[in-house]
Amino acid sequence: MSAPDPRLPSRTFGSVSVAMVTPFRADGSVDIDAAVAVAAGLVEDGCDALVLNGTTGESPTTHQPEKDDLVRAVVGAVGERAMIIAGAGSNDTAHAVRIAQGAQHSGAAGLLVVSPYYNRPSQEGVYQHIRAVADATDLPVMVYDIPGRTGVAVGDECLDRLAAHPRILAVKDATGDVPAGFERMARTGLEFYSGDDGLNFDWLAHGASGVVSVVGHVAAGAYAEMVREVDAGDLPGARDVAARLRPLVAGLMGGGQGAVMAKHALHLLGRIPSPAVRLPLVPATAAEVDALADLLRAEGLLAA
Repeated sequence: MSAPDPRLPSRTFGSVSVAMVTPFRADGSVDIDAAVAVAAGLVEDGCDALVLNGTTGESPTTHQPEKDDLVRAVVGAVGERAMIIAGAGSNDTAHAVRIAQGAQHSGAAGLLVVSPYYNRPSQEGVYQHIRAVADATDLPVMVYDIPGRTGVAVGDECLDRLAAHPRILAVKDATGDVPAGFERMARTGLEFYSGDDGLNFDWLAHGASGVVSVVGHVAAGAYAEMVREVDAGDLPGARDVAARLRPLVAGLMGGGQGAVMAKHALHLLGRIPSPAVRLPLVPATAAEVDALADLLRAEGLLAA
């Protein structure tokens, strides 16, 4: 096997990951069979990693037995072909620890740990929370920094301290601040992953290891192409891919809720039986679904 190219970023968590929805049946129960089918399809489309039980997977409204069952099933189906990363997010540290341990026991190969939301702890509290989850298993950890959802950012000093932890290896950055991330990447040595589909090209062009995408539910192959173009030094080619994907990014992420719109897209494409979500999320309106269907047809993804 040839040695890795030293000019390319390290990729503990793969290069193209989808933050996967958790399919539900019409009665609201988790549809494991549909989840396995979605996961297999995404891997065939070009993903080398999947995030389960993250925000797009409606983690606030799924419970640990369901989370563990989902991880176990997807690992069994595609775990030899893609890295399965499990979300371990909670604003209760003890709960996040239990989720992480359950994920490891169920076969996950990595963890995504978001900063604690709503209760807005101090930076010391953010550090102690993420460190406690990282200490709870043997799995590599990706820190998720998304202050627009959590109400608290992972500050520079906090991130520097977390970077010293032997299992904290990466950041999923959804701050919208690529220049700051570029500096943090260089300073900490952590792998950075784009957490914002509208900025995937920008992050990759600045040396990010990969993307964790919602739009990848319908564009995994295109994002894999973008990564290949950047790796080859063909930034114009990668920029062309980004331009091509702009309508899908706007359609899935621009006006609606990503998890909701991704489920409707998968349902329109016949990949899940139901677009059901759990409250407080609600389905898209009929007008939104019609607009999404028009977009998928225009992009050649849905038959006219």
